[in-house]
Amino acid sequence: MSKPLQIGLLVFPRVTQLDLTGPVQVFSSLPDAKLHLVWKRIEPVPSDSVITLTPTITFADCPQLDVICVPGGYGTDELLLDKDVLEFLQRQEPKAKFITSVCTGSLVLGAAGLLKGYRAATHWTAVEALPYFGASVSRERVCIDRNRVTGGGVTAGIDFALTLVSLLKDRSAAEMIQLRLEYNPAPPFDAGSPNTAPAAIVAAMKERVASAHANRMEFVKKAALT
Repeated sequence: MSKPLQIGLLVFPRVTQLDLTGPVQVFSSLPDAKLHLVWKRIEPVPSDSVITLTPTITFADCPQLDVICVPGGYGTDELLLDKDVLEFLQRQEPKAKFITSVCTGSLVLGAAGLLKGYRAATHWTAVEALPYFGASVSRERVCIDRNRVTGGGVTAGIDFALTLVSLLKDRSAAEMIQLRLEYNPAPPFDAGSPNTAPAAIVAAMKERVASAHANRMEFVKKAALT
């Protein structure tokens, strides 16, 4: 009997829960996969919403992973300078089959030095940060560059996970999971991208996140210098 796939997803304070739970729901449908929610300690972690998440294993006890995934959220800002997190990713990287992220989780991979010379995707508000870490910006919803697979913002996590299943297994396995989840998106508005949303909506959103964006870029610039 083959060994189960070891899939680890990072959990941290102020993670965007859908970045994490979307892929978890997809990966949970793999019959031969062992999922781990990895953090420094085993204690509840607040997400960026009312939902609290509980890690299942610590960095110290985590086995070698076949897939490591870093979700995003404003909590990633602090991770860019978190030695424990960056060293964990660096330890896991050499033997992992896939190094992956959703949303701004790609910035954490970049801060760990794992995206130099790679194309990568991230949330549309954070694309300017990627070049600081030697990565090329991809505007794809799911970007595949060798064994780096990175998803765009938040809801792209489901697309990312289904794509990764197709790489780990095959297309039919991914399609079976998609059907099981009845993942058949039909959004009520065509405003899910700055390329399609009304200009006034894009401007209002940029204004709303301006302070958080400036704060993130301060962390990015500090991380790029370390």
